[in-house]
Amino acid sequence: MPDLDLFQRALGLELPWEVVEEKFDAEHKRLDLWIDFPKGSRFPCPECGRADCAVHDTETQTWRHLDFFQHQAYLHARVPRVECPEHGVKRVKVPWARPRSDFTLLFEALLMAMVKEMPVAAIAKLVGEYDKKLWRVVHHYVDAAVESQDLSDMQEVGIDDTSFRRGQSYVSVFADLDLSERRAVFVADGRGQETVEQFAGFLGSHGGRAQNIKEVCQDMAGPYLAGVREHLGQAHVTFDRFHVKQKLSESIDTVRRAEAKEQKELLRNTRYLWLRRPQHLTVKQLDWLDQLLQQPLDTARAYEHALKFDHFYELDCDSAEEYLRRWVAEVRATELEPLHEFADTLEAHWDGVLRWHHSRVNNGLLEGLNSLIQAAKRRARGYRSTRNYKAMIYLVAGKLDAGPQLA
Repeated sequence: MPDLDLFQRALGLELPWEVVEEKFDAEHKRLDLWIDFPKGSRFPCPECGRADCAVHDTETQTWRHLDFFQHQAYLHARVPRVECPEHGVKRVKVPWARPRSDFTLLFEALLMAMVKEMPVAAIAKLVGEYDKKLWRVVHHYVDAAVESQDLSDMQEVGIDDTSFRRGQSYVSVFADLDLSERRAVFVADGRGQETVEQFAGFLGSHGGRAQNIKEVCQDMAGPYLAGVREHLGQAHVTFDRFHVKQKLSESIDTVRRAEAKEQKELLRNTRYLWLRRPQHLTVKQLDWLDQLLQQPLDTARAYEHALKFDHFYELDCDSAEEYLRRWVAEVRATELEPLHEFADTLEAHWDGVLRWHHSRVNNGLLEGLNSLIQAAKRRARGYRSTRNYKAMIYLVAGKLDAGPQLA
C-alpha cells in the first residue's frame, strides 16, 4: 500500500480531501503531511450547509497531530473560503480540527484525557508545547461543557470556598447535593454575597429556578447567608456540620495556645491530639491523650466539652435542641472564654445548626472532593490564573464530558 494511501486511511479523510505529500525526518523526529483538494472542488457553506459552493481563496494552515510513534506529526492544508449566495465568503470547517485551533481534534482529545490526571505544565513539557496554548484548549472545552449543563432539577445546593493561593484569590464552589448528581456545577471568583447572585443567574440561564432551591448547605459566613436570603429566598439553610465543628476546634486550639504559655512542656507538640477525635488517633497517641486528660488542664476540659458536642449530631430531631441547650449552659458555667464565643456563634445561627436534623444535607460532597480540588491546584500551577484553577475544579469535581466529540 503506498504511504500516501496509508496516511489517507489512517486520518479518515474523505474526498475531496486527500494526502498529497509526506516528509519524514528521522533526525529531527518529525513527520509532516500535506493535505489538499483537487482543482474545481466545491464545499458546503459552513453557515447554512448549502452544497456546492465555489472556492473563493485559500490560506495554508498547520496543526499539531498525534505523535507518529516517537515523532511529532503535523498536518498542513490549504483551507478554502467559499462563496455562499446567502452568507457571502466564509471559511470552510476542516473535518480534522476545530476553527482557530493549532491542534487536531485527536490531539485535543488526548490532551483533555491527560489533563484530568496530571498538571498542564507537565503535559506541556511532555508534548513539547507552551502551556498557554494547552490552557486555551482546556478552557474551550471546559467552557463549552459548563454552558451545556441542564440544572432544571436542581433543588439542593452546597456552597464552599477554596483559595488558589494561600490567603488570597478565593473562589466559591456551588455543588448539586442530590445523591444522583453530587457534582460542582458553578465556580465564582471571590467568596462574597455577589457569588450567590451570580449562581442564581447561572442557574436561571441553565434551566433551573432560584425558587426551586429548597435546601442550602454552607458555612456560617455572613456574606453567603445574606446572598442566600436575597437570591435563594425559598431555601432553608443548614450550616454544614464540618464547618460548625471546625469552629469548635478553633476554640479548643485557642485555649491550648493560651495555656501553653504556662504549661509549655506538658502541651508541647500536642496540637493535633486535641483537634482530632479519638477514633482518628493511633494507639500511641491515645495513650498520650489519656495521660493529658488526667491533668488539670483547661485544654483537657475544652476537649471533653467538644466530645460531648459531637453527640449532638447523633441524636434524633426531638432530642437534639434540648441537648444543645444543656451543652451551651454547661459551657457558659466554665471560665473557658473561647468556648463562650463559640456558644455565642451557635446561638446566633441556632436555626441553621438545628436544621441539620431535618435536612441531613451536608457539604461532605465538597469536603470529599477537597482532595481533588487540592490536586486541581497542583494541575493549575505554572500559569498563575484563577481561571485555570476554576477550569480544573470543573474537570475534577464537575463530572463534565469535556473534550472533542469524535465520530
